[in-house]
Amino acid sequence: MSDEQPEQQPGWAPRDPTASGTPSPEEAAAQRAQGKRKRPRRTGWRRLVPTWRMVLGGVLIVLLLIIGGFFAGYNLVEIPAANSAAIKQSNVYLYSDGSAFARDGTVNRENVRLSQIPLGVRRAVLAAEDRDFYSESAVDPQAMLRAAWNTVTGKGKQGGSTITQQYVKNYYLGQQQTITRKVKEFFISIKLDREESKDDILQGYLNTSYFGRNAYGIQAAAQAYYGKNVQDLSIAQGAYLASLLNAPSAYDIAAHPENKARAEARWNYVLDGMVKEDWISETARAGLKFPVPGKAKPSSGLAGQRGYVIQAVKDYLTSNKVIDEDTLATGGYRITTTLQHAKQDALVHAVDDQVNSHLDKSRAADRNVRVGGASVDPASGRVVAMYGGIDYTKQYVNNATRRDYQVGSTFKPFVLASAFENDSTTQDGRPIAPDTTYDGTDHRMVQGPSGPTGYAPGNEDGKSYGNIPVSEATDKSVNAVFAQMAEDVGPARVLQTAIDLGIPKSTPDLTPTPSIALGPATPSVLDMTEAYASLAGHGRHGTYTLVGKVTKSGQDLPLPENNTVQTISRQAADTTTSILRGVVDHGTATAARSAGRPAAGKTGTAEDDKAAWFAGYTPDLATVVAVMGQDPTSAVHKPLYGALGLPRINGGGPPAQIWGQYTADALDGTPATPFDLDVRPGSKQDQSPSGSASPSPSDTSSSPSPGGPSTGPAPTPSGSTPAETPSLPGESPAGGNPGVIGGLTGGGPEPGADGSDGGGIDDGRYDGWGNAGDGFRGNDEGGNGR
Repeated sequence: MSDEQPEQQPGWAPRDPTASGTPSPEEAAAQRAQGKRKRPRRTGWRRLVPTWRMVLGGVLIVLLLIIGGFFAGYNLVEIPAANSAAIKQSNVYLYSDGSAFARDGTVNRENVRLSQIPLGVRRAVLAAEDRDFYSESAVDPQAMLRAAWNTVTGKGKQGGSTITQQYVKNYYLGQQQTITRKVKEFFISIKLDREESKDDILQGYLNTSYFGRNAYGIQAAAQAYYGKNVQDLSIAQGAYLASLLNAPSAYDIAAHPENKARAEARWNYVLDGMVKEDWISETARAGLKFPVPGKAKPSSGLAGQRGYVIQAVKDYLTSNKVIDEDTLATGGYRITTTLQHAKQDALVHAVDDQVNSHLDKSRAADRNVRVGGASVDPASGRVVAMYGGIDYTKQYVNNATRRDYQVGSTFKPFVLASAFENDSTTQDGRPIAPDTTYDGTDHRMVQGPSGPTGYAPGNEDGKSYGNIPVSEATDKSVNAVFAQMAEDVGPARVLQTAIDLGIPKSTPDLTPTPSIALGPATPSVLDMTEAYASLAGHGRHGTYTLVGKVTKSGQDLPLPENNTVQTISRQAADTTTSILRGVVDHGTATAARSAGRPAAGKTGTAEDDKAAWFAGYTPDLATVVAVMGQDPTSAVHKPLYGALGLPRINGGGPPAQIWGQYTADALDGTPATPFDLDVRPGSKQDQSPSGSASPSPSDTSSSPSPGGPSTGPAPTPSGSTPAETPSLPGESPAGGNPGVIGGLTGGGPEPGADGSDGGGIDDGRYDGWGNAGDGFRGNDEGGNGR
């Protein structure tokens, strides 16, 4: 054998094994002998990627932690005794000055056995809340994760709890939205599911759930809504009560008649679920009719205005997500409202003097009369006074917050504001200004860009005005002019301006058509007050505020910020104000001159005279008053013809009279602030006070006072929105208001659980809540102070 090296092949070169990282034959043999192979080193970006061993190890560690945490939580969290919600505390409600005016009563609960609850009613609850209750575990992690995800991603607050979890929350824990409470709820639910039967849990849930109307448990709910024991409930009634569990106040159509469609939809959802689960047949389902609940029977402690205010405060807190309804119902909260004692007194006095004192039970129309009022400080957006009705224990629906009566011509200022804000022009290209003329011919066809629109509204009593300036058309509330103006501006723009000023976007019948100008929409009195306060505030809008402070156990709850925004230009708002001053000075609302202040406003009447409105403001105070007609038995809206001894009631009558008296009293002792207006060319800016404390006869001679002879205009034909006719303010009876003779004294509630003192709420004088003598409005036999 030769020692010479073999000849190298072209393109091939020997490599140094140590340089390449390749093991030498000896090293490879050693590795094979040891049964393993050395892995190549990871370089570059691959070093950042975890290996499968690292991933597997991490997963195992997480699983061990979860399992360990689960067992630790299961062993550490015990099933506690019943929480304090089973012994509900009262909430205390206070004026803005800190003086208390009401407590919301004691708990209403009566436990029943599951066997006393009809099977159909039980199944209705399961169909509404947890259809797989008997077959599922105590918790549903998938539903909880889905609810959390929907909440985080902005799809709204979602419920992911089973009936077991809800029962644990109701009975053992509380309604606080905290991670600690949710963790405890999770473990207690699992333990409870192992220690108690499904029937026991369902029974506990049905006895502890809140159904609204201060009713805890299904037996109390059956009495509160249908006046019967739970064992006598039908499937249809049970399905309605089951619907309430989702949102008690929202689905109580007695308190919120405008929500009937929502309540019926939820009721149908429950019954459809029962059909899907084969708990009732489709034939039986088809034969069921929506069971309208009976009237509420509030606690006597909520008489007068107290109940209305408490319900409005609760709605404010829950709708603004300050606190949920179930949590608030557990009690112990100290709630300071924005209401001012003196102004609340003044508003109740004004309604009693101008309307209630003129009611006569011998007149059939008087039994239909309802009054709603609200007053807002334009500078702060604070609600300083509210009138919900004659007595919460007699008329349950709050007339200041209900959204089911047309506002009529009080909507017309939003057309004006929109025209000025958008620099709108007439069909022939003329800029819309206070002195711009329109054709006020009765039943004039509204003309659009492409010709006739098919809409030709009538004026009051069929009167034609010919060519008439915008300012005068506002004074006389000429429908033909405003319908055409709404078309010229663009109905969609008018709608948006109304929303910008404060009318809720969800308001029923708020649609972008020329008829929007005549007020077929049904915002509440409080909604309209908010919008008119924006005009008083030179076009700056801030959502109204009804609550100034909420505390529990010495800790404050965060409240919504009232951010004020310039939603329309100052010139647009102020020009509108300058025109509305004429309505008070020499138009349809001269009765409002009794305020003795510079004032602006607009009257309005609903179709068929079922409601009459006056919405007005001074530089310091915006107030809206409405008189409504409603049958006390059927709740059907009724015309007001003949009420208070008048042939008809319009916005220039009792509503403007109430407004004038209230505004004078509410601002008594303060200087009369003039309007500071930045107006468009063609506007007038008269800074003298609007009228005096007593309107002159020449201003008020067209309509009799309440109780006077019936010599007014004939009722308006159906289908048209009438203009307004000024009415003479009603005279108060000699001696003032005989039924209002003092409030409650002494006694009072027990000391508050949150450390507040007890003692009498009322101070023995007229207290602003419509209560006479013993805290109730007197009945017909005892003198009702009307």
